[in-house]
Amino acid sequence: MTDPNAPAVPPEPEGENGAGSVPPAAPVPPADTPATPPAPPVPPAAPDYGQQPYGQQPQQPYGQPQQPYGQPQQPYGQQPQQPYGQPAYGQPAPGYAQPYATPAQKSPILSILSLVGGIVGIVLNFIWGIGFLFGAAAVVLGFLGRRKEPQAKGFWLTGIILGFIAVAFAIIYWIVLAIIFASFSAHYSTY
Repeated sequence: MTDPNAPAVPPEPEGENGAGSVPPAAPVPPADTPATPPAPPVPPAAPDYGQQPYGQQPQQPYGQPQQPYGQPQQPYGQQPQQPYGQPAYGQPAPGYAQPYATPAQKSPILSILSLVGGIVGIVLNFIWGIGFLFGAAAVVLGFLGRRKEPQAKGFWLTGIILGFIAVAFAIIYWIVLAIIFASFSAHYSTY
């Protein structure tokens, strides 16, 4: 249905794009105002290579560090100066406590000495038969290491075992040596 009060408008012919090919009519200025000519079109501006468009950072050569906005560029090799009252990077601000640092793990000295003593005791028993002292020291240091350095169980346990073996070898070595000397003295004793 059409409205009988609406003025009759002829239908617009459609162009290739489906839009009307006839441009709409420009409004007519009143007769008492002077007509102004339209402004000429502005040609596109030539690109200005010295300025960057708004919102883009200037490109720096490859390998040059980027500075954040508002930071002045520093010559290569110079440290940037800190404003008065601001701490250097990585330093706590004045008036604040130092960050909590975990204490460094102590090396298990007693346990390592126990292990070394046990090894030296066994070696000296086979060479000269004097590994008893090193074996006894290995046992004592191993039990001290067990009490004070429980995290080094492999060291102190091996030291204790090797210490007992060194003491046992030393005792066996001296018993065998005593038997040999007794047999020689009994066999070669002539009054």
